[in-house]
Amino acid sequence: EEVPDTEIPAASRKIASLSSPLRAIIRLRRRYRVQKKSRLHLELPRENPAEFVHTRLLQRQLSLNRTGLYGPSMSLFNQTGFESSQYFTFDTSVEQHAMKKCRRKKSRRKSRMVLYPDKTKKYLPTEEKSKAKRCLFLLMAIIFFQILNAIENLDDNLQKYDLDGLEKTMHREVFGQKVAVESIVELLKDYLATHIHNKPLVISLNGPTGVGKSHVGWQLAKHFRSVMANDFVLQYFVMHHCPNGVAPLTCEIDLSEKISDIVTRAEIEEKTPLFILDEVELMSPVLLDTLSRFFEPNQTNEFLNAIYILISNIGGGEITKFLIQNDSAELLRQHRGAEELVSIIQPVLSDVHPLWKSADIVPFVLLEKTHVINCFLEQMRREGLYPDQKHLEHLADQLSYYSAGDKQYSRTGCKQVVAKVNL
Repeated sequence: EEVPDTEIPAASRKIASLSSPLRAIIRLRRRYRVQKKSRLHLELPRENPAEFVHTRLLQRQLSLNRTGLYGPSMSLFNQTGFESSQYFTFDTSVEQHAMKKCRRKKSRRKSRMVLYPDKTKKYLPTEEKSKAKRCLFLLMAIIFFQILNAIENLDDNLQKYDLDGLEKTMHREVFGQKVAVESIVELLKDYLATHIHNKPLVISLNGPTGVGKSHVGWQLAKHFRSVMANDFVLQYFVMHHCPNGVAPLTCEIDLSEKISDIVTRAEIEEKTPLFILDEVELMSPVLLDTLSRFFEPNQTNEFLNAIYILISNIGGGEITKFLIQNDSAELLRQHRGAEELVSIIQPVLSDVHPLWKSADIVPFVLLEKTHVINCFLEQMRREGLYPDQKHLEHLADQLSYYSAGDKQYSRTGCKQVVAKVNL
């Protein structure tokens, strides 16, 4: 407030009578009182709460009307700011500071967001490298080399036994049994591809007399003796090793000792022994029981790595009957005809002894007259004789045959060829 003019002379007169330092203190005190009065005059009255609330509402309405020009976002901001503040002021610097602060927060949030696959960012997020991938790649490499090593071992085993050479020799020297030879070689290839097995290989050669079963056994023994040592091949002829009059228990002990000794030595040298058992139909039940124990899968490893060739005439009558009824020889030259013969022979063999249930049966069919002529020619060449075709046909006519359509099948096969040539 301004001081009235009437009071100035008296005050000035009193101040003039004082010293200069004291006058300066009085002036400062007066200015302080004037500023204090002006400040109290500007403050809102606190004694009436209703008037205070009414004033606050008016101030809020004025602020809303003033900030409505800036948009809804600004009015919302001012509303929240008004509710949080305690005093109303016309100074907008605080509001501007809060707006800048809010914008700064929003900009910071946007900068932290990474949009994939946005590659315009200066610093892309680092990819996490997992150690499990390295272990997985290492495991795949180990499995690959193991499979490669197994394939190489398969080839090495097959080359060691030279089964391709065996197949060529058997096709050249065994007449009329193309399907049987292919079945035997296929079984040998599958079994000899590895040295680890869960059961021994048992092949049963069944058919009428003179059709080449024993000749195939002799070819197998000759071939395996050439690729392996003679100690790992056993040809067991029942009439020779166990003749009539010998106790079956003695034959059983002898056969068991021979098989055990051979498989033990073969396991040491990692080879597969071959046992050719001819004339099995003449074996006593004691010997058949002994063989069946060697064919079981629950044995030690050396007894599982072995090949048994069983040669017998059991089922020859059924094969002969089937062949005569089906005069088409083309059926028997296919694997489908061999499967039909197996289904016929299997029950007959199982009735004789259960050991044939674990065997792979290979049927041998009757030989035609042309096959018998080839047998005569091969035998005479071995004796140093080279006859003409008429002489061979004359020798073949001396044998007896079955007639089925336009085909003639030998009753005795090539069994009497050697005797006829010698005569």
